[in-house]
Amino acid sequence: MFKMENIINNKENRMANRSRFVNFFSTKCFYVLFSVFFSLTANAQCAMCRAALAGDSNVKKAEAVNNGIVYLMVIPYLLVAVIGVLIYRMYQSKKKKAE
Repeated sequence: MFKMENIINNKENRMANRSRFVNFFSTKCFYVLFSVFFSLTANAQCAMCRAALAGDSNVKKAEAVNNGIVYLMVIPYLLVAVIGVLIYRMYQSKKKKAE
């Protein structure tokens, strides 16, 4: 009797795991397709910036745009790093309290 129950439970677990895998895969496919379609507009914007700043007379303007891009790129990385350090410290303090 226990053997039959184990077989039924294993089948149910496999079906649940398969359902999770299918949901995970379909979600990933959606995000990949979403990012591919919306990255096309980003490429067009970069071409427009390059065309607007082309030439020798726009050197300072081009440097300012490049500095702005770097500034906008650094801020999210700093935020992620600060949050990571805070989470690390939180786990370390929990470990010390547990000991």
